[in-house]
Amino acid sequence: MRDRPPWSDRHAQFHQGLRSRHLLPAGTRLLVAVSGGQDSVCLLRLLLDLQRLWNWPLVVAHCNHGWRSDATANAQFVVELARAWQLPCRVAQWDDPKPTEAAARRWRYGALGSLAQEESCPIVVTGHTASDRAETLLHHLIRGSGREGLGSLTWQRTMDWGQLVRPLLDWTRDWTAEFCREGNLPLWLDSTNDDHRYTRNRLRGEVIPLLRSRFNPQVERHLAQTADLLQEEAAWLASLSAAWLAAHVDSADRLDRQALRNEHLALQRRAIRQWLGARSGRSPTYSQVMAVMALIDAPNRSQTESFTGGAQVIANDHWLEWIPPVTPNP
Repeated sequence: MRDRPPWSDRHAQFHQGLRSRHLLPAGTRLLVAVSGGQDSVCLLRLLLDLQRLWNWPLVVAHCNHGWRSDATANAQFVVELARAWQLPCRVAQWDDPKPTEAAARRWRYGALGSLAQEESCPIVVTGHTASDRAETLLHHLIRGSGREGLGSLTWQRTMDWGQLVRPLLDWTRDWTAEFCREGNLPLWLDSTNDDHRYTRNRLRGEVIPLLRSRFNPQVERHLAQTADLLQEEAAWLASLSAAWLAAHVDSADRLDRQALRNEHLALQRRAIRQWLGARSGRSPTYSQVMAVMALIDAPNRSQTESFTGGAQVIANDHWLEWIPPVTPNP
């Protein structure tokens, strides 16, 4: 007979968080992304301990980026951990690794999506924490991101293949370390975490500790809470501007600049951002949004400089009109 899983205050906190946020419905087949580090191992153990209450079928997934000399050994560690905990495990191997964080992230989410579809898992669960959220907020703030970027790394995100869920966003990395230590859980130490050539590692190893020691011991939790508030407000503002655009964009996709002129600056900026994004298929830059903002009160026939790809926006009477790039003749 299998021993009854342990129950601690951390288990209760995790259980209550799932119930209040409706993140992981009972009986849902879950693909759990496990790197072997403390956050993902903590997550997997919590899910396994609560499985008797929620009845989730669990599948472990590991993404082998192939960057490190010990990457294969790392993958084998996860496979053996899953076997010890009597869980199925899938490993994805990156055949053409690119040495950038952005490329690795894109591949990783794509690989997890493919494994989720193959395993009939509508939800992929990752071990991102409040510490990750704090680092993400600082990273985007340094890069000059808008409200959406500052509020990124959300509790759940709709993907082409289903839902990506991050149920540990109210846990700090110190908490996951404590949980693993108290449970004597096996961990794989990733040597690249100490490589400060990567932006996130510098934030994690240098900036966050400085902020914690010199300014606020709870800086990670407070930054994560700020990101949560920003995300909620961004979602609300996006719905408002979408409704406004639905009423003020004509059948030719022209934006009513006369109506835009009477709106608050915040709505002007957000409506233009959404309108440009829908036309170009990419998120516009701050300078592109401001260039279109300048056309609201500009003389008729004024136009922006060419955007990336050659597109422009022109003030045409009381409309702002998107002029797509000219396709060269073959």
